[in-house]
Amino acid sequence: MAEEAADTRSYLVVLNDEEQYSIWLADRELPLGWRAEGVRGSREECLAHIGTVWTDMRPLSLRNRMDSARSGTRAAV
Repeated sequence: MAEEAADTRSYLVVLNDEEQYSIWLADRELPLGWRAEGVRGSREECLAHIGTVWTDMRPLSLRNRMDSARSGTRAAV
């Protein structure tokens, strides 16, 4: 089996309005609904960063609803 070539491309860590993370090739236009989070690097560097900062996988809207249910208030949608 041939060894895969090293990925030398640059990636961005991106974030959407629900505070969900992903990576995106740095030389491509970001998809609608996503913004650059501030970290740029190799695929491995970006994924390592996401592994450190994305500690709660629940979407923001779900976290807000759950927090509101606990406190007895209504969450803004």
